[in-house]
Amino acid sequence: MKNFLSLLALAFLFSCQQPQNSSEVNVSEIHEPRTIVTTDGEIDDVDSFIRMLLYANEFRIEGLIYSSSMWHYKGDGKGTSFVSEMEMTKNMYGAQTDLRWPGTTWMNPLLDAYEEVYPKLSQHADGFPTAGYLRSVVRVGNIDFEGEMEKDTPGSDFIKAKLLDENMEPFYLQVWGGTNTIARALKSIEDEFKSSPEWEKIYQKVIDKAIIYAILDQDATYRKYIEPTWPDLKIYYNSSQFWCFAYPWKEAVPESQHYLFEGEFMGNEIINNHGPLLKQYYSYGDGQKQEGDDEHIHGDPTQLENAQWGSFGIFDFISEGDSPAFLHLIDVGLDNLNHPEWGGWGGRLVQSSTQPNRWEDGAAALDYSPFKDTLDPTYPQIRWIEAIQQDFAARADWCVKDYKDANHAPLVKVMGTARPKAKAGAKLNLAVETSDPDGDQVETKFWIYQEVGTYTGKASLNASGNQVEVQLGPSATGQLHIFAEVKDNGIHPMTRYARFVLEVE
Repeated sequence: MKNFLSLLALAFLFSCQQPQNSSEVNVSEIHEPRTIVTTDGEIDDVDSFIRMLLYANEFRIEGLIYSSSMWHYKGDGKGTSFVSEMEMTKNMYGAQTDLRWPGTTWMNPLLDAYEEVYPKLSQHADGFPTAGYLRSVVRVGNIDFEGEMEKDTPGSDFIKAKLLDENMEPFYLQVWGGTNTIARALKSIEDEFKSSPEWEKIYQKVIDKAIIYAILDQDATYRKYIEPTWPDLKIYYNSSQFWCFAYPWKEAVPESQHYLFEGEFMGNEIINNHGPLLKQYYSYGDGQKQEGDDEHIHGDPTQLENAQWGSFGIFDFISEGDSPAFLHLIDVGLDNLNHPEWGGWGGRLVQSSTQPNRWEDGAAALDYSPFKDTLDPTYPQIRWIEAIQQDFAARADWCVKDYKDANHAPLVKVMGTARPKAKAGAKLNLAVETSDPDGDQVETKFWIYQEVGTYTGKASLNASGNQVEVQLGPSATGQLHIFAEVKDNGIHPMTRYARFVLEVE
């Protein structure tokens, strides 16, 4: 997210739909979710965008929309002065006619570079969209000012049309900047139908399909318009867990895992010698400078010791604060798509006790961190970091290597049912079948996700290879989540999972 938020981030860092039956289901058999990305184009958005393109076969990108935020807006070209509605940027910037605006063409060189690596990527997995298709779904949304939602734009009209189409699959609206372009789309729907006999049907249609995944509030349009006018619209709200992928990652990520973000790994395994797309990935000291944003000094090698979040080395990770929004959509066997409260690569978000259509992190979604020996609001995301970063490096290889020379994820299949039922005190066996497309050796580890579910009581696991014997406590009840975590031994090991959900009576 933003290289701002010093006080907010430090305060946080120091203080702190039915389930799909996954039995015998693998990634290739699951229908990829629909999604639209709205982005204000900050450098961390660019880096999230690049990583997302390497996973573009895992979901259906149906729109790429330029939008604004409290940190980035174009201005109206008339010299109109604007003061932020958000307290932090109001105090930081005061009145501005435009703010750190990166323009509406920054996607172009990235899609051009994606087009160059597309033939290689397509060797490794089916379903990568062409660059031509991706260009066809780029639109400019509401960008004049933070929170501007007074007028229809090509971007808002595009989102509106998707919300009103006849495809009733869940539709994920990723918010990497402000919610204003989405808000304008919803307002346009309201304006057109509110007074008509169709309104109730149209309202229900939108809330039945739309799901917002937001990284913080970067303008006031969700609070002021979307939530009060569309109270039944689902929102997944990530305000805490994304920090381990954002600018203050050094404070959020355990020191033993810093190597996954430092220049030796990022530079050698991802950025350099991996084709033209990853070469455009912003990192510390890389000499790159984003046009339009005078606060983007991270690439200046002379500023490495004076960075806001500490001292950094060349090619160190800067930020991808928005990546959890699409990481949630990638099916790696965690069954989290329709259950954000179950946890996955996009973090763990718990249903609000006061707003039933809101899933959020923070105090309601604490996981025990073995690194801190305490409950931690970022650990629901941190627990997956090693797997995520190694997966990223493996996909970076896909950009330049033939299939036989790169690593690919192991396959995991549940034997029997993934939703067994058992009595308290019972002993039962669970098993998976594993294989690897590259012929690599795989290791299976079974573990209990203690913070997820409603299970009360003790449980013990006795694993051998791809099987585990589960001993339930004598007075235990509730839902118990057990994972089979399968990792190969290829270069940049890749990890996939199977989740067993035991209903204990």
